Amino acid sequence: MNGILCLDKPADMTSFSCCAVVRRLLGVKKVGHAGTLDPMATGVLPLLVGNASKALDWLPVHDKSYTATLRFGFTSDTLDVWGQVVSTNKPLPTLADIEAALPQFRGNILQVPPMTSALKIDGTRLYELARQGKTVERIARPVTVYQLDILDFDPVAGELTLHCACSKGTYIRSICDDLGRELGCGAIMTALRRTKAAGFSLNDCVTLDEARALAQEGTLGARLLPVETVLATYPAVTVTAPQAVRFRNGGALALDRLRTPVTQTVRVFAPDGTFLGLGVPADGELTIGKLFV
Repeated sequence: MNGILCLDKPADMTSFSCCAVVRRLLGVKKVGHAGTLDPMATGVLPLLVGNASKALDWLPVHDKSYTATLRFGFTSDTLDVWGQVVSTNKPLPTLADIEAALPQFRGNILQVPPMTSALKIDGTRLYELARQGKTVERIARPVTVYQLDILDFDPVAGELTLHCACSKGTYIRSICDDLGRELGCGAIMTALRRTKAAGFSLNDCVTLDEARALAQEGTLGARLLPVETVLATYPAVTVTAPQAVRFRNGGALALDRLRTPVTQTVRVFAPDGTFLGLGVPADGELTIGKLFV
């Protein structure tokens, strides 16, 4: 029972608890996830089942996409509606105001991680410090926002919905808060849905209710995607049968004896199509990056 199960995470569940539920449904010991989603957020949560969990440190795609809703005219200690919300009593922005402000949040930007994030400072996660009522200094980090587009705007309610495509480590709640600060009225995130992660989209997902129903039918395992799908951007190399035996036993392969030139990390397949693992070229050999057999 190895592979990828893309879950459409429901609200009010942690990513860890989703792993625990799927672990019970599949009857396996190991289920990890690619990219934490906050409890109130929904959307794409790729779960790595069995030996697929070995792929976590080798994921080639870290970019993510979100649909986020925010409300102007408020601030919060958590930058969202789930914290201590305070009205600013400031005039709401117009659509033209928002459109003029958004460009500075696109491209390569610096962003201060929120206190509610899972980022560690001196070995302690920021959200743990926040729960203790503590605030510590955080250093702004570079992130990339590839797209930040308006999907909908209600000028009366002051509610804005955005599409955001971004790099790993981008905090959407911080974008909402920073936008509100820039417009002088404050803003809090009210909803967040991840639409893409690790190369998967909502079209690849099952809901938790669907997963439970499939488990009762005994067919949930059939919904697992092969582990190599999460590594698909690495080029594929097929080796000979003797090379496959050597590779799966931990032996490096001479690069000049491969049928295909290799200059970067590759997915290695046996002649019968079995995915063996990842190979890394070094000193004239294709060394073992990670085995999946």
